[in-house]
Amino acid sequence: MAKIFCVANQKGGVGKTTTTVNLAAGLAKVGQRVLVVDLDPQGNATMGSGVDKRALQLSVYDVLLESASIAEAKQRNDKVGYDVLGANRELAGAEVELVELERREARLKAALTAAHADYDFVLIDCPPSLSMLTLNGLCSAHGVIVPMQCEYFALEGLSDLVNTIKQVHANLNPDLQIIGLLRVMFDPRITLQQQVSEQLKGHFGDKVFDTVIPRNVRLAEAPSYGLPGVVFDPASKGAQAFVEFAREMVQRIKSMR
Repeated sequence: MAKIFCVANQKGGVGKTTTTVNLAAGLAKVGQRVLVVDLDPQGNATMGSGVDKRALQLSVYDVLLESASIAEAKQRNDKVGYDVLGANRELAGAEVELVELERREARLKAALTAAHADYDFVLIDCPPSLSMLTLNGLCSAHGVIVPMQCEYFALEGLSDLVNTIKQVHANLNPDLQIIGLLRVMFDPRITLQQQVSEQLKGHFGDKVFDTVIPRNVRLAEAPSYGLPGVVFDPASKGAQAFVEFAREMVQRIKSMR
């Protein structure tokens, strides 16, 4: 049965999509069956997984409106080793359409229930805002992975996200919890980043993942080639860190059971 995780942070530009596609590729490398669900109308996780968002016949939009199943809408790129439920600009219209529908916040959950047996992990790339799309992701998930930079303003954004997760946990999804905080784009030479990292560990304890993702040019270059960094340059420090993170995720899930 699949474990479903949102990769979320209400602050933009913190590496959510980079985390989603590279963790997916890392999990595939260590033998896990993975589905990436792109819930962002920009479709960056789709393109970053080697799937052309402009050529999608069916997308997550059709799944949310219940006109297609995940089995029908998913795409496969054997280079990256995982399945993708892609998104494009059409998804922006789903925000308006979902408001009028019954079970509007549980559409994705229902679709994923039908695909549970096909995957070990489902990773949902959420938009940076708390929208109906993000709500669908949070209502579907067992937990949230929070990528964050070790900077002062990131701590402010984190408190907003924690409050949102508490509200969803209390009212819509009692299974929802923060699985862990992932420190990304980390540069140990910057004193402030070291200080914020220590603050995080002091406050959140074992909720902070041991793995740290370094600032890495190869991870930044990879999307322009339509690949996660783990596939684009497996020898790079960033790619190796994400494979290590994938192993840590597998171990953490085993300890949760």
